[in-house]
Amino acid sequence: MPSVVKINVLTVPAEQREVLEQRFASRAGAVEGSDGFEWFELLRPVEGTDQYLVYTRWRDEESFQAWMSGTMQAAHRPAGEAGRRPAASGSTLWSFEVVQQAAPKQG
Repeated sequence: MPSVVKINVLTVPAEQREVLEQRFASRAGAVEGSDGFEWFELLRPVEGTDQYLVYTRWRDEESFQAWMSGTMQAAHRPAGEAGRRPAASGSTLWSFEVVQQAAPKQG
């Protein structure tokens, strides 16, 4: 069974970029212990867009769904910040299956 990749596309106004990055940094470690989790990256736009990409890779769809319904929900609850507004003004989830992959050659 191929791994699955989920890319959450977050539209983030320039004035909210630092807020978004700080919120992700404060959650560091929240996903790493999840069953089936394989990889995470937060990608900052360099030019031409205001969209961040949140890349996660999972062993299978079931692992991702279990994280979504459990750990992710808890991680996205404001801790003592009732009414805290999202840093992103929009969000779209893209889903992919890994068909091919490559890593640097050893030696």
